[in-house]
Amino acid sequence: MTKARKLRELMARPGPIVIVGAHNGLSAKIGEEAGFDGLWASGFEISASYAVPDANILTMAENLQAARMMNNTSLPVVADCDNGYGNAVNVVRCVEEYEAAGIAAICMEDNIFPKRCSFYAGVKRELAEIEEHALKVRAAKAAQKDRDFVVIARTEALIAGWGMEEALRRGRAYADAGADMVLIHSKSKDPDEVLSFARAWDRPRTPLVCVPTIYRTTSVDALHEAGFKLIIFANHAIRSSIKAMTETLQTLKREMYTGSVDDKVVPLERVYELVGVDKMKQEESRFLPSGSPGVTAVILAAGQSQGLLPLTEELPKPMLDLKGKSILERQIDVLNACGVKDVAVVRGYKKEAIKLPNVRTYDNDEYATTNEVVSLFRASKELSGPFVFLYGDIVFERAHLEKLLKSPADVSIVVDRAYAEGQRPKDARGVPDLVVLKDAQEAGYRFVGAEAPHRVARVGRAIAERDAHGEFTGMAMFTAKGARLLTDCYHQLQETRAKGGFHEAESLRSATFTDLLQELIDRGADVQAIDVYKGWLEIDTFEDYRRAWALIKE
Repeated sequence: MTKARKLRELMARPGPIVIVGAHNGLSAKIGEEAGFDGLWASGFEISASYAVPDANILTMAENLQAARMMNNTSLPVVADCDNGYGNAVNVVRCVEEYEAAGIAAICMEDNIFPKRCSFYAGVKRELAEIEEHALKVRAAKAAQKDRDFVVIARTEALIAGWGMEEALRRGRAYADAGADMVLIHSKSKDPDEVLSFARAWDRPRTPLVCVPTIYRTTSVDALHEAGFKLIIFANHAIRSSIKAMTETLQTLKREMYTGSVDDKVVPLERVYELVGVDKMKQEESRFLPSGSPGVTAVILAAGQSQGLLPLTEELPKPMLDLKGKSILERQIDVLNACGVKDVAVVRGYKKEAIKLPNVRTYDNDEYATTNEVVSLFRASKELSGPFVFLYGDIVFERAHLEKLLKSPADVSIVVDRAYAEGQRPKDARGVPDLVVLKDAQEAGYRFVGAEAPHRVARVGRAIAERDAHGEFTGMAMFTAKGARLLTDCYHQLQETRAKGGFHEAESLRSATFTDLLQELIDRGADVQAIDVYKGWLEIDTFEDYRRAWALIKE
């Protein structure tokens, strides 16, 4: 359905049509969101947005471009085309261009060229001859190709002070020339003039339009009851934006820090919503070559490490230096190299030390009395789509992450199979997170199929070493479906498990990530193991830290 057809249907239905002025795509989006029936491509607003008077200073092309931007909504756009930008020949081209742009209607006034805004006081104001403007209306109707396209004729007779009889005479002539609607404009502070016009109007097949900018206390219902079909709130978007921008910028200049205007501005996410960032992301995902896995990384860095004191007296463990870069920076470097650019870090202990560019942070201020599951869900906003999970104290080879990102499974964890061969360093931290696989193949890589994923049966620290097939490295990935499984599981547990133990933990609040993984497995989730062989290190002791310094080349 064309926008012109939509406007025709609005004209045919009972009740008033209420449209709102706009001056660009953003104001149009806000008008649509507010629930108006249509948009008024206001010459006043568009001129003001260019910081020039509303006096035919802008060209038709400039006004048309603004109207095109407003056509990014589902609403019909009624374009204020001043006096048609010239004589009847200019009007023909005006209709051709606006109709081709998908605009539903144009409105032409009987001011001479160049026009002057209706409300400018003390400026020269002349009206065109009645016959001249009537011929413009005829030219417009003859030029349109879509029979639904609407031509509104506007008379400025009351604005010019030429009286009611002249206004009626002009309105009737324009209706008889084929205008689809007639707009009677007034600068009176009460509605008496336009109401009198409506009472005397004797062209019932040509609906009336009004712009209650000055008689501002008159309601839409009152105007519709008097006979007006289309009511235009013409210029409030630009006027309100000027007020808001003035207050905001004056405050910024006075206070000189951006936080001083937090109560005056919308969050950036609101702007993203209006301009369609989510739609852009969907289109990128569908149509652009995949240069990114399209996942977010969530890194847990909230806990306090006792094993590395006094190094961690002033720094959280993920910020310890490894040859010029912190552990966390090295993780982010690997993530970025694999195309993972969206990174969120959950902070806790010494949280002020974790400040990295292009990283979103979430805080678990209860880090001393909670554990990994609570920290993870402090970043719940990041868990609605695909995400990679990382412990904040591991360093790993890029190949491990690349392998994880290729996994098609809804839930995947990286498992080091070297553990089953007795390859774990003897002086590392005491009890590792071990993994038992279903139908695990023999240890070693001298067989076909070693790269195939295996389903995880058990994961945790209570597993006997003789039963384990590998060690969980602290790396996992969840697809969008996997993320839903995880979050649904957690929220159900919050409702049903107020007290009591939870797998290897004393409670849900003290649960580790592997406790939650085991819960998913017990509920039937398919958790797959991605096999790796060494190539990573968890830094939990001085010996781990020393080894990392020795092994990392740069």
